[in-house]
Amino acid sequence: MSVLICGGAGYIGSHNVRTFMAHGENVIVVDNLVTGHRASVPSSVRFYEGDIRNGEILDKIFTENQIDAVIHFCACSLVGESVEKPLKYFDNNVWGMISLLEAMQRNNINKIIFSSSAATYGEPEKIPILETAPTNPTNPYGESKRMMEIMMKWLSNVSNIKYVSLRYFNVAGAWHDGSIGEDHKCETHLIPLILQVPLGKRDHVTVFGNDYPTKDGTCIRDYVHVCDIADAHVLALEYLRNGGESNIFNLGSGDGYSVMEMITAAEKASGQKIKLEIGARRAGDPARLVADSHKAREILKWSPKFTDMAEIIATAWKWHKAHPNGF
Repeated sequence: MSVLICGGAGYIGSHNVRTFMAHGENVIVVDNLVTGHRASVPSSVRFYEGDIRNGEILDKIFTENQIDAVIHFCACSLVGESVEKPLKYFDNNVWGMISLLEAMQRNNINKIIFSSSAATYGEPEKIPILETAPTNPTNPYGESKRMMEIMMKWLSNVSNIKYVSLRYFNVAGAWHDGSIGEDHKCETHLIPLILQVPLGKRDHVTVFGNDYPTKDGTCIRDYVHVCDIADAHVLALEYLRNGGESNIFNLGSGDGYSVMEMITAAEKASGQKIKLEIGARRAGDPARLVADSHKAREILKWSPKFTDMAEIIATAWKWHKAHPNGF
């Protein structure tokens, strides 16, 4: 049997491809390469270039391969863009999920692991955030992820399809040998932006606000290494294969790092001083977002291997230094 990884040429998807392979799984990948990179997928992996909104390509994949489960990473994921182009996000993310679930039903595939997001929570009332916290997304990206979860829930109630939804917080780092890593056409993530300074690609990194009610005045976020995220997907599939019921889990370290602490850790990892400038706050940026991941630790037996932020950033630095222009 094989595992189909939808969006397997993307940042998180490509790390899952290698992790599942390392666990002895036969992996099939489908990706439309709009944001993914063909070079991130090993040549030995059977690869289909296509969009999951196209039911015919999915039926072809399911017919040509013995698929046991689906791991779903396909989504537009830029929060700012989602506010400007909400219909793009509902078309790609929500319709993509409908198409995928319909194809799974047609082809009798009954297990799906979904790449969800802490954006489903919006601005939480309590920290750390539990899975039982209200979901009140503040942008179309988070709303689309919540809608995708809702669709899986209702379908699971009336079919044999079981799902695990993994709500990530901030994903960071790269594969241990620096062969694959984070490469976005429009970079918005903090660690790559910070590392662009020692790479000589920008003069400084801007810190958006230093007057938050935190230890150093800058926003605090929860970061998890991308390989720890991938390990959670392997454990989630094992959970479903062992008869686990549909469920939702947070994936976070449980520790928060401020923007200033991230810059300090990046200086340690790169061995270079990183220039910064203080800018105005960005609208909608909560002061602190930290996960409570006890549920994943207890039920999935998941435990992050990377716990030191400088070590996490060092893996990203290894990738970016070797591939300053990406793939």
